[in-house]
Amino acid sequence: MAETLREGGCGCGEVRYQVEGEPIFVNNCHCRLCQHQTGSTSVVNAFFEAERVTLLRGELRDHTVTAGSGGPHVIQRCAKCGSALWSIYPRLGKLGAGVRVGTLDDPGAFRPDAVIFTESKMPWVALPEGIPAFETVYNPFELLPPERVARLEKLIERRQAGEG
Repeated sequence: MAETLREGGCGCGEVRYQVEGEPIFVNNCHCRLCQHQTGSTSVVNAFFEAERVTLLRGELRDHTVTAGSGGPHVIQRCAKCGSALWSIYPRLGKLGAGVRVGTLDDPGAFRPDAVIFTESKMPWVALPEGIPAFETVYNPFELLPPERVARLEKLIERRQAGEG
């Protein structure tokens, strides 16, 4: 059976991309870094293996900021309008991509697995019912279904072996 393909793009339409299949995990992050980097209350990222994310057209520019771990967090943005499309985080390096769910043509396609860093959420933000919420982070190995844990473990092993 073929994997589902979903498309997305930037604000000006110059960049188009597609993602294949379902994400490994989806986080709605309310940390101060995400608030600063987005200028919003939070960000929703769907994490995929990088080979499942395909740039269809347009040019990206890398913008490096500091991740919560202190390592390099690379935000890949449209070179023309600056829309953030996905992020590359230190733990998985170039092996994984945190796709900004709001840039998908159907942004409601992926429901968050968790809301994280609620300790720094804006005081007027209401958390959704039925989605686990954590003051900081959570252990994905305890929350995700086994098939998604296996995908994450594979990426971590590849990263530890020096890839990405």
